[in-house]
Amino acid sequence: MTTAPPFERRDFLLLLASGLAAGAAWAAPAEPIVGLPCEGCDAVFAGMPATFASSARIAPAGQPGEALQVQGQVLDAQGRPAAGIVIYAYHTDASGHYPSAAALRGSSAEPHGRLRSWVRSDAQGRYRFDSIRPGGYPGRIDPQHIHLHVIEPGRCTYYIDDIHFSDDARLAPYRARHTAALRGGSGLAEPRRDRSGTWQVTRDIRLGLNIPGYASCALSP
Repeated sequence: MTTAPPFERRDFLLLLASGLAAGAAWAAPAEPIVGLPCEGCDAVFAGMPATFASSARIAPAGQPGEALQVQGQVLDAQGRPAAGIVIYAYHTDASGHYPSAAALRGSSAEPHGRLRSWVRSDAQGRYRFDSIRPGGYPGRIDPQHIHLHVIEPGRCTYYIDDIHFSDDARLAPYRARHTAALRGGSGLAEPRRDRSGTWQVTRDIRLGLNIPGYASCALSP
């Protein structure tokens, strides 16, 4: 396996040391973290199930909020469907808060709250999350968003650009202050309602696109 750049390895070891020092319920990453700096990137491993499918729920059925379905396709650098890629997602509830979960207390994933889940892309690179439309942070300009991370099994993990909603009134003032990095491709989605009233959005993912340090991941077995 190719050695990670010194900066990334140093930060990874610091994350590991801080987690152990705090006595947190923390699962050591199986894949190195690239795309640093990244606060909370190790949280993708906390509570991760042993197996998962290409579709999953983030917010449980009955969670207050407008129904939402996120779907997309994972593509490699050549634009080919990428199977077996893990996508981790988490977001706020409809009021803009990350609801706490007792099971996450003391772990690196505690700030992510209980509205979180994982999927694995299918043979065509497709994935899907069912959830609710999140709220923007109260008292701030941050618009509605869904955080996404990618785990390339046996290689590396990194975060990609959040999903944002083109019809969100907070988006324009937020974008005026923050330039999208287009990590993993654009996260800007155009929501539409289907016949059932569920919001539908698409977020395709390009592996490694605009991810700093990705070369070390791409060369790993």
